[in-house]
This record gives sequence, C-alpha cells and structure tokens, in this order.
Amino acid sequence: MNVQRLLERVPVDREAEERAWAVVREAYREREPVRTRVRRRLVLAAAALVVACVAAALSPPGHAVVNAVRRSIGISHAAPALFRLPAPGRLLVSGGGGTWVVSADGSKRRLGDWTSAAWSPHGLYVVAWSGDVLAAVDPSRGDVHWSLARPHVSFARWGGTRVDTRIAYLSGRSLRVVAGDGTGDRRVAAVVSAVAPAWQPERHVLAYATARRVVLVDVDTRTVVRTLHVSGARFLAWSPDGRRLAVVTGRGVDVFGARRSHIARRGVRAVAFGPGGELALLGARSVLVAGSEGLATVLRLPAALAGLAWSPDSRWLVTSLPGADQWVFAGRHRVLAVSHIARELGGATPALDGWEPGA
Repeated sequence: MNVQRLLERVPVDREAEERAWAVVREAYREREPVRTRVRRRLVLAAAALVVACVAAALSPPGHAVVNAVRRSIGISHAAPALFRLPAPGRLLVSGGGGTWVVSADGSKRRLGDWTSAAWSPHGLYVVAWSGDVLAAVDPSRGDVHWSLARPHVSFARWGGTRVDTRIAYLSGRSLRVVAGDGTGDRRVAAVVSAVAPAWQPERHVLAYATARRVVLVDVDTRTVVRTLHVSGARFLAWSPDGRRLAVVTGRGVDVFGARRSHIARRGVRAVAFGPGGELALLGARSVLVAGSEGLATVLRLPAALAGLAWSPDSRWLVTSLPGADQWVFAGRHRVLAVSHIARELGGATPALDGWEPGA
C-alpha cells in the first residue's frame, strides 16, 4: 500500500484543518507583490518553500490543508469513491490513464492506452484513437476488432443505423469516413476546422465545420444537403430526432431546425442533447438547460468544469471538476459528487467521452 493511501486512512482533526486553512488564507491576503527581477537566491528559496510545502502536505496536518483546498473549490459531501452510477448505462472516459468503461455498478474496465474514444450509435462498440491509429474496440472485453493507420487522427465519431454504420474522423486537417467494419476509407473534405463532426441520427448525413460554414453532407452520395453560414463553430450536436443541429460559437449557440434560434451565451464550452431532446450547455463554472422559458441553471460551482453528458434516462447530467478531482452528477432535485477519480482511473482525471446511448 502506498504512502498516499496510508495517509488517507488517518483520521482528520477538523479543528486543526480549519486552523491550517485559516493560516494559509491569511498569509495569502498579507502577501506583498514583488515586482523586481527574481534573483538566483530567491529562486532557490522558492524551490525550498515548495519542497517544504510538499513535505507538509504528506503529514496529517498538511493532508488536512489539501482536503480543505479541495472542499473550497469542490463539493464537500462528495463520496470518497465511485461506488455506482446514479443511472443505468456505462460511462466512457479517456485521459492520461488510457480509455476506461465505467459500469453502472461502479466496476471499471480499461480498454487500452488510447487518447480518446466515442460510442457507436447503440453502444455495441467503441471507436478509439491515439496518435496515428484509429480502432474499433469491444467495450466489454477491450478486444480490438480492427485498426486503421492514418496521420494525426482526432475527433472520431460513429454514426448510422444499427446494421449500417460509418465513422467520421479527422486526419490532420482533412475529414475522412470509413465504414463501421473498417472498410472503404475515403476523404470527404480536404480542409476542415478542428471540431468534432456530428452524425444526424439514423442517417448517413454528416455535419462538419470550416472557418466560415457548417456543411451537411450525405457521405454515401457525396451530396451537400445544406450549408449553414456560421463562422467560428466550436462544437456541433444533433438532437435525438435529427431535427435540430446546435452549433456553438464564441457568441453563443445557434440551433438550426425548421427555423433558426439563437441562445446568447458567451463562453459555452460544450453542448449535449438529452435523450428527450433537452439541450444542456456547459459554461465555465455552470451547467444550464435550455427550456421554453429560457436558460435554467442546474449546477454552479466556484471552479472550472470540463465535459458534459446526459444519462440514457435523461435524469442526470455529469460533468467533471478537475481542480477538485471530482465528478459531479446533477439531477432534477439533487447533486451527487464523487472524489478521487484520478486514483481509480489510472492516475489522471479523465475526460468524459459519453454515457452509453440507448442503455
């Protein structure tokens, strides 16, 4: 058992913890900014201070300070480990510890040393990639069904019907499409933006972004279905019924359907449609859901959030709080949080690749 786990078992003196945190906070308030050039001995002194702080953090009182910092930016009542998910279906996550599948009962399976991954339309397979390799992986056993070597693979997305699927991915600046069985790889567009393409559900129509447009193309007939004049698209997402396409830009979110609507909200980091058609937005420190009466805030925290996904039953949204090493689940009437995610998933807080569709 390593030192960290042994220290985590030491009971924390809450009063000592609060006193330590108060000392740190007061020292920070009384600091005097130094504007002169940093000299060598000051650098050495700073390095010595860092070493002392690390040593203090490894002691029980120092561990209390670390916990206090975590609570100041995270959720204090977070569970100490991921015992189970609050909804059915599996979570797909990727990070420094590789790609993992987290089951509803809390069990975890590592799929491999992949950079990122995405679900197939019905959760039967996973498309994963790292460096110059794209692969189709069995999420239950981690077996690689096929792989494809292409330069600088990124932003792969799997779409289509249950019996006839396609995978779109970026290879450098170009957009390519390959069949779900790994055959027929071809280029769709020579130069596109570094934005994940989005498949219209149950169809072979793909939305992708360029610098000044969003293009909808039928990849089988290579026919442009529609061109949307939107500059600077950052994220694309289809509604489950395929009738609306959300496009995130620096000015907010444009939703294209029978008519175009605009959600004026700067700083949107991600969007996700729920299985019931609800549109969720991830801000820098909040999660919002768009409804008939405007935007409703379902979660607000004092630190930066990353990633967003709906549960298959539309009851929960999950996001990550990397600064506190937590996952946060926001339900209709309560919020749940889980700490020590990095420890459980390979030593690094992973990105949320998605909740299993159709579970």
